[in-house]
Order: sequence, then C-alpha cells, then structure tokens
Amino acid sequence: MEISRLPISASQRGKLISAGYTSLSSLSSVSCSALASESEAVEILKVASRGSRLGWSDGTNSVISGAQNAWDMLHEEESLTRITTSCADLDNILGGGINCKEVTEIGGVPGIGKTQLGIQLAVNVQIPREFGGLGGKAIYIGKLWIIIISSFVDSIDFLLRYQFITTLCYWYSDTEGSFMVERALQIAEACVEDMSEYSRFLRNDFQACQAKIQPKDILENIYYFRICSYTEQIALINYLEKFISEHKDVKLVIVDSITFHFRQDFDDMALRTRVLGGISLKLMKLAKEFSLAVVLLNQVTTKFTEGSFQLTLALGDSWSHSCTNRVILYWNGDERYAYIDKSPYLRSASAPYSVTSRGIRNSAPSYKRIKMM
Repeated sequence: MEISRLPISASQRGKLISAGYTSLSSLSSVSCSALASESEAVEILKVASRGSRLGWSDGTNSVISGAQNAWDMLHEEESLTRITTSCADLDNILGGGINCKEVTEIGGVPGIGKTQLGIQLAVNVQIPREFGGLGGKAIYIGKLWIIIISSFVDSIDFLLRYQFITTLCYWYSDTEGSFMVERALQIAEACVEDMSEYSRFLRNDFQACQAKIQPKDILENIYYFRICSYTEQIALINYLEKFISEHKDVKLVIVDSITFHFRQDFDDMALRTRVLGGISLKLMKLAKEFSLAVVLLNQVTTKFTEGSFQLTLALGDSWSHSCTNRVILYWNGDERYAYIDKSPYLRSASAPYSVTSRGIRNSAPSYKRIKMM
C-alpha cells in the first residue's frame, strides 16, 4: 500500500514521502525515534500497524516475512565464521571469536583495553578466507567528530547535507581514548606479519596473497564515523542499513561507545530507555539481515547493591537485555581478564588477555600492569 493512501494528515504524508518512506512495508520496522516528533511517530505507526492487520498491501512487498525452521537456522549458524580476537584464551571462551548475526556488548573500566579490542576486531575481520577469516570490512563509530577513512565518496553527500562531516582525512590523533589511526596501523602491520608466519607452515603461496593485502589496504577498509551528539548517533544508525546495502563486504559494526552521548546529554531517563531500545532493535536487525557482527563498547558506573556500591555496566538493567552476548573486562590484580557475563549458549567463564604493541594477545608476565608510585 502506498503512503499516500494512509488516513493521516497531508503534512504527515508529505514528511514521510520526503524522508523516503513511500510504502506501508517501508514503515514496518521503523521506530518512533526514526520519524518526526514522538507524538506524530506514534500516530503514524498505529495507523500503519492497523493497515497491515487489515491486509493493505501493494502486492510486491510483505510486512511479515516467512518463517524459517530451526534445523536450517542451526546449519546456518554453524556455517558462520567468527572474528578472532587474536587471543586464543579469549577466543576459547567466546566459542571461537565474535559471532556474526549477533550483538555483543563489551564493557569495562577506563584503560582496560575496550578500544584496543575494538580496533583489533576491525583489523581481524579483514583476514582473508584462505586464512580462516571473513575477508570483510568494518564500520567503526566513535565520538565527538566524524572522520571517514575509506575510498568511498558516494555517501559523503548524504552526510554533508546533515552537517555531520567536519573533515575528511587518512590520519588524525585523538586524546580521548577513541579510535587511533596510528594504533590501527600498528595492529594491521602485526596482522600481516602473523599471516606471513602462518603461511610458512602451511603453504608457499603467501607472496601472491601479500601482494593483495598490505596495512594500507586494511586501513582503507575501515569506514570510520565520529559523532558529536546522541541525535547524530540515532541518525547514523538509521542510515547504516542503506550504507551497508551499498557496501556488501561490511561484516563488522563497532560502536565506541554506545554510552557516551546518552550519559552526557539525556535528562529524561524513560525517553532514553525507549530510544536505546529502538537503537538495539535496529542493530539486531542489521546483524541478522546482513550476516554481520555488531560490537557495542560500554562504560561502567556504580550501583548500590547489598549495602555497598559496586561497578556495573552503564545504561541500567533494561539495556542488559538489548544484546545477545555481554563480555565484561576487568583487572584481576595486575592482569586483564574477560568474563562472559551473559550469553544464550556460552557458559560463564573468564580468560586472561594482554594489550601489547602488536594488539590483543595471550596474557604474558611482561604485559602486566605497572603500578605507579
């Protein structure tokens, strides 16, 4: 059914059509936060929902897709390749690495290595299939500014229209602890070296592969967006479906962090919960539809429990249900550990890891925390 036939006001129809919503099916998965004002959005979605129950259809698109049996789903999940963390112990408790078609939340205190792990995953998702990887590309969403690291130009006009881009470059330095291109280059170089070592034991055709994969190529396959507010974060996540449909090789989306702007700028906690719920549903849909992994980096806060204040991941208890897996990074003495806090199929377990000059690696005594006097 066309939007023009919905029983809503002419101004609302005009807004929907100008925003690109032309049929009833295009509204089937839209949240209130993706539309205009909240009151208008609720009214429009109620009408659209009522229309779908009455069977209004344009004959070409179905609001509800067909069912898939559990046996096919099992085989589909078993065939998915996971993204290695470059730490064997961490991969082991994760069942082989970060899984596609799922949303994984990783949280911890400042300095524990959340961003380091995010950069490592953005590099590792590009490991070629012949080396056991996905051979994909990554989207990295950071905070404060927006910089795009890639060779694509076709999407810049969209962002410029919404005044999202402040600069376009291949190098920048960041003092906020977010994405660092120099660090990504270090990890990319180490990844290429590791593949070279690996090939010496298995085959002799690495030179041909090496000619195709260089650290520069790895950086060019990381699409990096930096955002300044929660409104831009919402807009960008709503735009991701279009971007990924045009860049089919994207197999990883990292949000660093999902928390920052919603802790700084939001006063209405009930509204924040609803908006975050809409974001999580959108990200889950992206993960399923495009068979990619979504990794959300989260901060910590304090919570009064059993007579004392304890550290817990930010955004409250309701947010904890918005991801498939939840991994908490923490210090155990001088050593970094990762703990599986929540997962529908992974058992709760801990594993040590280290942040080294080459990226995330197995824990070693030489990489333990040094206490400053």
